[in-house]
Amino acid sequence: MRARVWAPDATSLSIQLRPDSSDAAVAPMTRISDGWWEGPVLVPGSDYAYEVDGRGPFPDPRSAWQPHGVHGFSRAFDPSRHLWHDQSWGGIDALGAVTYELHVGTFTPGGTLDAIDARHLSDLARRGIQMIELMPLAAFPGERGWGYDGVALYAVHDPYGGPEALQRFVDRAHAAGLGVCLDVVYNHLGPDGNYLAQYGPYFTDAHETPWGWAVNLDQPGSEGMRGFLIDNAVRWMRDFHVDCLRLDAVHALQDDSPRHLLAELSDTVAALSATLGRPLSLVAESDLNQAAMVMPTAEGGMGMTAQWADDVHHALHAYLTEEIHGYYGDFGSAATLDKAFRGVFVHDGTYSTFRGKPWGAPVPPEVDRRRFVVFASNHDQVGNRALGDRPASRLTPGAQAASLALILLGPFTPMLFMGEEYGETRPFMFFTDHAEPLGSAVSDGRRNEFAGHGWEELYGGDVSVPDPQDRQTFLRSKLGSGLAATTETQRRIEAWVAEVMTARDLTRDPAAWEPFPVSVSESAPRVLTMRGPVIVHANLSAHEAMLPAGAVIATFGRCTSADDCLKLGPDSVALVAAPH
Repeated sequence: MRARVWAPDATSLSIQLRPDSSDAAVAPMTRISDGWWEGPVLVPGSDYAYEVDGRGPFPDPRSAWQPHGVHGFSRAFDPSRHLWHDQSWGGIDALGAVTYELHVGTFTPGGTLDAIDARHLSDLARRGIQMIELMPLAAFPGERGWGYDGVALYAVHDPYGGPEALQRFVDRAHAAGLGVCLDVVYNHLGPDGNYLAQYGPYFTDAHETPWGWAVNLDQPGSEGMRGFLIDNAVRWMRDFHVDCLRLDAVHALQDDSPRHLLAELSDTVAALSATLGRPLSLVAESDLNQAAMVMPTAEGGMGMTAQWADDVHHALHAYLTEEIHGYYGDFGSAATLDKAFRGVFVHDGTYSTFRGKPWGAPVPPEVDRRRFVVFASNHDQVGNRALGDRPASRLTPGAQAASLALILLGPFTPMLFMGEEYGETRPFMFFTDHAEPLGSAVSDGRRNEFAGHGWEELYGGDVSVPDPQDRQTFLRSKLGSGLAATTETQRRIEAWVAEVMTARDLTRDPAAWEPFPVSVSESAPRVLTMRGPVIVHANLSAHEAMLPAGAVIATFGRCTSADDCLKLGPDSVALVAAPH
């Protein structure tokens, strides 16, 4: 590989080479065209960095490997040297694929990509998982963190094993029949170790983000950042055989250019998919509640394969937990849950109390509901609670079973958060490993953020927010020695998920929903029914419920048939085949 870097405004650029980790040798770079500079051929495994107009040395903006940390020299990496074993892998479309979000550092005791071995992956495939979604791997400062403050977007975080470990992981996943989705953050870079601005106009003050500098997508010199992000996406899919990218908070990608970055990215990935001969998917996290996100670019949309549907989560969580605070203020009723399942967005042009204004737009009925990813848990909704507590630590077993059935048997693309498939109760908290003074600022900010939010009332006493900088916060968030049910309740949940996954076969085909459109209703307080190809009855009340008779597929708790009706005991769930 030849050293190349984009620095359009630089008057001089040189490269420091450390081929044998001895004193650096300095070589000049040559300006070629369109703001690019070129230098010597880099030997894989050699370390290097750039000087820009006498400043530096700085890491390579497109570094694949930062073994010395985000402030240190980059290491040359040739992705073509990996001997792939997934030639028989035909790919997987994200639409309808049961997705499983995990954090590499906390999924196993080892906390690396290689520690997620063939046994783990085969186990997940056996449970019905089809796509693994990895929280961000881009190199970030320190050893531990969620990854959303990455600064070397082309690199794989070295404590996770570096780029070679990701290639090995994808190979193992494909061998197990699992697709791989990588969470990428294109809307901002973290504050510590961000050297992009040293090279050119990668950022702009024409827009603002909650996290700092806005990426430059529409101001002079924006071709540099646009190419940087699009090439990044292509590289993960082409050189690392990744099947899908989850794009973090795309509403913060502020782009007033004639062609939005997302539309350009969608068309680029579609062309790459045709070249590679396998499906490639883009899944957006968007707060806009606009179906245009998943509409084709030819029709003026952004062309995303799918997008996260937070309103479905909020409606389900608020109903099951009866937590009505913060952004849950407009949620909690069965009617709101019904609207979410029917229309995806609860705020579809209606007034959002949390935002203080009307929000969103309706989803046209013809839009495939698999284009919306739904979940009862994810890293945000668990980790951004004051104590990082999971729903399983507060819900009754029947409510957990109902939650899993509603997510997995609805018309959407379902996603589980690691451990949810057996009712994991260990917390998943927010953790960081920043140097000072940023570390203390993050700790203080976390405490201040949760002050006065009503957590004391929710938790029933004083709340001591875990310090994200404390290593114990990270260690307490690990799953443990393996994905295993250790209590009787967890074993019941684990067995229930197996039955729900079997029933899911009746709901996979969108055509199966045409005679049985989805709806959610209560026949009595806390007695909930979701209708579809598989009917889900959940009795979350303290009394026995009488429900219409039907062909029972599976039950959780007590369910008996008598006098042409089903008697569903308290805290119980029944799956019934829709009548034909």
